[in-house]
Amino acid sequence: MDVKRVKDYICWLYYQYLLVTCSYVLEPWEQSMFHTITVTVVAMVVYTAYVFVPIHVRLALEFFSQIFGAQPDSAV
Repeated sequence: MDVKRVKDYICWLYYQYLLVTCSYVLEPWEQSMFHTITVTVVAMVVYTAYVFVPIHVRLALEFFSQIFGAQPDSAV
C-alpha cells in the first residue's frame, strides 16, 4: 500500500464529510464543537448497538422459535 494514496484518500473522505455536513462554512471554534458533538453521538449509537442489539436478537430468536414449532423443554 502506498502511504501517500492512503493519506490522500483519508483527506478526500474528510473533505466529503465537510461538504455533506456543510461544516466547511463554520468558524474554527464552531467546527470543533460540531465535530465533538458528532463524534459523541456516533460513539453513543455504536455503544448502544453493541450492548442492546444482541439482547434483542436473542429474544427475537426465542420468540420465533416458540412460534414456529420448537418443543418446550418440559414437553419431552
